[in-house]
Amino acid sequence: MVNDTMFARGAESSVIREIFSYGLERKAQIGADKVFDYSLGNPSVPAPAAVRASIERSLQLPSDQLHGYTPAPGLPEVRAAVAESLNRRFGTSYGMGDVFMTVGAAASVSMTIHALTNPGEEVIVIAPYFPEYAVWIEKAGATCVEVLADQGTFQVDAQAVAAAITPRTAAVIIDSPNNPTGAVYTRETLDALAAVLSAANADRDEPIYLISDEPYREIVYGVEVPWVPSIYESTVVCYSYSKSLSLPGERVGWVLVPNTCPNASRVMPAIAGAARTLGFVCAPALFQRVVADCVDEPSDVAAYARNREVLTQALSSYGYTYVEPDGAFYLWVKALEDDAEAFCERAKRYELLPVPSNSFGVPGWFRLGYCIDYDVIVNSLPAWKQLADDYHRER
Repeated sequence: MVNDTMFARGAESSVIREIFSYGLERKAQIGADKVFDYSLGNPSVPAPAAVRASIERSLQLPSDQLHGYTPAPGLPEVRAAVAESLNRRFGTSYGMGDVFMTVGAAASVSMTIHALTNPGEEVIVIAPYFPEYAVWIEKAGATCVEVLADQGTFQVDAQAVAAAITPRTAAVIIDSPNNPTGAVYTRETLDALAAVLSAANADRDEPIYLISDEPYREIVYGVEVPWVPSIYESTVVCYSYSKSLSLPGERVGWVLVPNTCPNASRVMPAIAGAARTLGFVCAPALFQRVVADCVDEPSDVAAYARNREVLTQALSSYGYTYVEPDGAFYLWVKALEDDAEAFCERAKRYELLPVPSNSFGVPGWFRLGYCIDYDVIVNSLPAWKQLADDYHRER
């Protein structure tokens, strides 16, 4: 019998994907240069040359090595390379056994949620948040508890988190640099969150885990992205190369269970069990080797910084209010009416395709993914001005 829950999930497409599909239709109808699609977080920056060089080297391997299964947690040399890179960057002492290679960040986070929760428990998310968190939490049989970020800075509101913690709280998910706001959580913010979680742990047999989802770690504009496990021990880190190496279609990432995590000896086997249960074992072999070769390859942040500058300067001059993004490649903008979905529908008249904030758990805002061609942004600016002018005339 068809599973009704899975049918419902498949029948309701993601709002972001719906907007993207609409954009493709409009491009076919009126021309790609006339449609300004800000919906997807699909990097426009090419993958580094080192990625191609790595692939070409791997193509010289015997077929059974190139295309064969790897061990379930990944190739040992790749896991060791990731651990050694983290040690160089953060002064840690991780080993191969602390790293589990995954099929991208979605698999990393989904596996970790399943590993750290039991049915009936709760997972706190900081709204606005990546909408798939709720899907994965629900699939694990847990309850998604939304806690609003500080509405001025979009930093984590530690006291609001404290108020939301119950005896059923199993984990908190954070995402910094943040999707959708571009906020980077400061050391002060993370210290306050760690203090709240540590205080709550005093009366518990097992700690509340902090799941740090970090696919945008490398894309920042002159600010520090603190290493979360150095602030709160019971942290599990989830990572992907979709953004840092511009490889979103290759689905490769990792989960780190730090050897400093008090329950690491139980958490890592639980991660492995979740990977087995969900069918996420054996990340793509070719791109595991790419990771080993390119693990310290820098991201091309300059292109995103240029896009960010031209977009923010223009929108500000047109009267839009936004959160200054310190990281990632998203701009979080206040809608020009209370109903963000209505605003985004109206924007379509000008071939502008933003994503309404309702998708991320809050009303009244919209997200712009500026990981698109610079010329698309520049060519869209007259439409953004015209849209703002129309609203201003009505007031």
